[in-house]
Amino acid sequence: MGVRDGVKYAVQVSDLALNPFELQALPYLRGKVLDYGCGLGNLALAAAANGSQVVAIDASPTAIQHLRSIAQNGSLAIEALEADLRTYQLREDFDAIACIGLLMFFDCPTAFAQLQQLQARVRPGGVAAINVLVEGTTFLDMFDPSGHCLFARGEMSSRFDGWEILQFQYQDFPAANDTVKSFVTVIARKPAPQAAA
Repeated sequence: MGVRDGVKYAVQVSDLALNPFELQALPYLRGKVLDYGCGLGNLALAAAANGSQVVAIDASPTAIQHLRSIAQNGSLAIEALEADLRTYQLREDFDAIACIGLLMFFDCPTAFAQLQQLQARVRPGGVAAINVLVEGTTFLDMFDPSGHCLFARGEMSSRFDGWEILQFQYQDFPAANDTVKSFVTVIARKPAPQAAA
């Protein structure tokens, strides 16, 4: 049972399926993994089932309770934490970090600061998988521009300058009333430090 907008609802099987962005990220999640903004934890569960040790963080107490229960019942290596993701400070580094569909729900300065923090916490040679809404999105009923961030179309390229880009993909999805949701997904490997000559 979950709660959405104050209304109780049953978690449906379809709620537990990986979305296209999570499916894209999953093959790159190895070792110690962070799922930042994990929601119900579908990606965290899949990564743990593949043998990763996962830290999954979300602001929803219901989602974290749900994830803890499944992880415990399945003896999966998942540490599920409830936190305010706008201000949360990471204290460890990871082999892979996934942040799917979260940063656009912050104002732009917060989104950029959290992206920078996530990048800093990827170990050299590790991977970041980031997915956000970009300009070109016309489905904005849920977005107050002062509290949400549509990334500029070239924003993620410049923010991953110097990283090895493994995947970079724009995807448009139809939304209500002939509107569009435009996403970019970046999967990139952090460069290892250069050896001294």
